[in-house]
Amino acid sequence: MTAPIVRIEGLRKRFGDNEVLRGIDLEIAEGEVVCLIGPSGSGKSTLLRCVNLLEEPTEGAITAAGHDMTAPDADLDLARRDIGMVFQHFNLFSHMTILDNLVIPQRRVCKTPKAEAVAEARRLLAEVGIEGKEDARPAQLSGGQQQRVAIARALAVKPRLMLFDEPTSALDPEIVGEVLEVMKGLAAEGMTMLVVTHEMAFAREVADRVLFLDGGVIVEQGPPAEVLTAPKTERARSFLHRVLHPAD
Repeated sequence: MTAPIVRIEGLRKRFGDNEVLRGIDLEIAEGEVVCLIGPSGSGKSTLLRCVNLLEEPTEGAITAAGHDMTAPDADLDLARRDIGMVFQHFNLFSHMTILDNLVIPQRRVCKTPKAEAVAEARRLLAEVGIEGKEDARPAQLSGGQQQRVAIARALAVKPRLMLFDEPTSALDPEIVGEVLEVMKGLAAEGMTMLVVTHEMAFAREVADRVLFLDGGVIVEQGPPAEVLTAPKTERARSFLHRVLHPAD
């Protein structure tokens, strides 16, 4: 059996007296798409950020994309080459062109020759539907376009694992779909993805597994058809009813 690309054991995270994660155990297989859902403050984003050590765990062990992230001598710069991340906000370099936003990471992180980096940047921009915008600045693009560029930039260093922290939450509703389509394409290509999302239709269609978090623990998990349609716990039923039927 192939070793999981992500293994989390006994993960706890405290901020002062507030214990946000309370003993998370999780394994993710290569090529699996896992969606994290749950109420605000349940620990979803903290869990995601612990995977690449943007948040340092209080306790527990994490291996991701072949790297022991919690080892005292972990080379996090090297590890993050294999772990792409897309945030709620686009975090593009505002003073650079769209093309340079994709070329610079390849040149600095992977030491890619310039001509090769430019060609790969153009290929990725075409893949996410941003052809013809290479010389624009981020402020000249819509929010959906900027988020698609952010995804392309994360892909530019050829990660083995992609982390998405509510990538559509800052977008106007009418342009959410264009970002989700790019993510669906990545899933279809076999990219391993861990996604914090409130887009239940996306989770239902794309996820191999859905995890419902509440109070810093995984309350239940399983295929989306089970968790989203017939949740076993009252807490999950209540949350999903509010999300799926907000007018009731």
